Amino acid sequence: MSAMTLVIGNKNYSSWSLRPWLLLRQLGLSFDELRLPLDTAEFDERIKALSPSGRVPVLQHAGRVIWDSLAIIEYVNDVLAPGRAWPQEAGSRAQARCYAAEMHSGFFALRNEMPMNIRARRRVQPSADCLADIARIQALWTDARSAHAADGPWLFGEFCAADAMFAPVVLRLRTYGVALSPPLAAYCDTLIGCAPMQAWIAAALQETEILSADEAGEER
Repeated sequence: MSAMTLVIGNKNYSSWSLRPWLLLRQLGLSFDELRLPLDTAEFDERIKALSPSGRVPVLQHAGRVIWDSLAIIEYVNDVLAPGRAWPQEAGSRAQARCYAAEMHSGFFALRNEMPMNIRARRRVQPSADCLADIARIQALWTDARSAHAADGPWLFGEFCAADAMFAPVVLRLRTYGVALSPPLAAYCDTLIGCAPMQAWIAAALQETEILSADEAGEER
C-alpha cells in the first residue's frame, strides 16, 4: 500500500474526484486509488468509514483525512508538494486561487444542466443561467490565457491547481459540443491531451455503470 490513498467515484461522472486526482498525477505524486461506484449499496456501505462527509473525494495520508477537493489541493500545496500546486508569482497565485474558489462555489446551472459524462456526446438546450455560466468561464479563461500565453499553454502558463479545478468543465464542453474560440480550444486540447487526463478518460470509457441522473440531453 502507498502511504496515501485517494477515494474517488466513477471516473465517467465524478467531477469532484477528477480534480485532486489530476493534480496529484500531474505533480508526479504516488498514491493508491480506491474507486467506489456512486449510487450503489457498496458506496453506501463503505463511504462513512472513509469520509466524514459521506462523499468523495477523500484523501487519507499520515493518519489525516481530508474530504473536500479544494482542501485536498491546499494540503497538497502545503504538505505533499510544497508550493507546487499554485503559481510562484504572488499576484498570479492569488488570481489562480480566485479562479479555483469561484469554480468550487459557483456555476450551478452548468453543473446541473451539463453533468460530466465522458462517454457521451450529447446536446442540451441550456438555460440563460447556464449560458451565463459558460460565458463567465470563457471570460476567465480568456483573461488568464491572454496574460500568460508567453509562459506556457496552461491557464497561468504552467499547470496549477486552477487547471485541475476546471478540468471537468473542459470535459463538459466537449461532451455537449460547446463552441470555443481558437485560444480556448487550444487550452482545452492541452488539458485533454496531458497524460494523466488521457489515463482518466481511458478508464472512464471502460466503466459500465450508468447514472441516469447524469445522462442529460440527446445524442448528437
